[in-house]
Amino acid sequence: MFDLALNDDLAMIQDVVCRFASDVLSEHYRDFEADKAIPESVLTAYAELGLAGLELSESLGGAALGSLAKTIVLEELGFGDAGAAVALDGIGSALYAIAETGGDSALEQYILPLLDKPEARVLLIWDDNQSYRATFSRVDTADQIGYQGLVPWVSANRADLIVVLDADGVSVLEHGYSFNKVKGSGLRAAGAAELVLGTDDKPAPAAARWENTAGAARALARWQLYISALMIGVFRVAAETSREYAMERVAFGKPIAHHQALAFLIADMRTAVDGARLLMHDAACRADANLPFEAAAATAFVEVIEASMFITPNALQIFGGQGFMQDLPLEKYMREARTLGLMAGGVDLAREIAGRDICANEGLVELSALAEHGDLR
Repeated sequence: MFDLALNDDLAMIQDVVCRFASDVLSEHYRDFEADKAIPESVLTAYAELGLAGLELSESLGGAALGSLAKTIVLEELGFGDAGAAVALDGIGSALYAIAETGGDSALEQYILPLLDKPEARVLLIWDDNQSYRATFSRVDTADQIGYQGLVPWVSANRADLIVVLDADGVSVLEHGYSFNKVKGSGLRAAGAAELVLGTDDKPAPAAARWENTAGAARALARWQLYISALMIGVFRVAAETSREYAMERVAFGKPIAHHQALAFLIADMRTAVDGARLLMHDAACRADANLPFEAAAATAFVEVIEASMFITPNALQIFGGQGFMQDLPLEKYMREARTLGLMAGGVDLAREIAGRDICANEGLVELSALAEHGDLR
């Protein structure tokens, strides 16, 4: 016997954030997109909810409520407006990178001073220097570590800090970077820009660097959970909006939701939402219990992305051609789901992590290596 219901504290937090998302974010999402920014009044209102230190330990002045509580908050914010959520939670997933590799002392130096500033922004970027797609590089010299190149798109127009996460550890940049504004596609409310690291002859210097492979893996997993929660909020609202429309739109004498093919599709969409959420909550609970959760988070991330690619296009199709118009939010949901799916290293990295764990647990490491090198007959 097990109970999937939230306890009273989590249910109360969910209710508070749900009302904020409904009353503020859902009502003004087009204004936020047009301005590529969140008004100061909304930033202040969110700060007053007291969620900035939700995951921080009590010794650092936080609530120590953990990953599950954070995923619940992020899903409700994503339901309202995922782009606004990224801007409102300005520290975002950069918190994990610093906490998991630098510890409390690093949090006290780089994060705590920003918690009381609603407008603060800290960007976390993934350094996949092993990929042919890498657009910037790490430059090591005798006396410093630096970064040079560009990130074609980030969900911000400014940042107080840049946090660079790679497979071996984390670097923090305090200066030496700039932003070139671009139009952007998804998450426009958070801002959109090309991030330039350093100059042609001088890399952006790292103010701090922590080498910690295990911590970097946990930070990436928490980042994947962060993005998963936002994405579930996005495709949950897409599924709910299309269901409500299908109940109102009448064809052949009855609501189109009552026709079998569409009824089955709506049911499948709801099942995909709930299934993805259960995987995400499982990974978050593992993290809160100090159990290995990296593979569970990667698996949840893959499932969330797959669910988004099923739900958002079908939600739009239920509306027909009008779903593509900006008069309705369906096109926005599809844009934002696609954008979120490219973050935290993307789905290919998550599949690699999840697959590596499956092979290790099933004693198939050697078989996997053969397949990777094309020697599997």
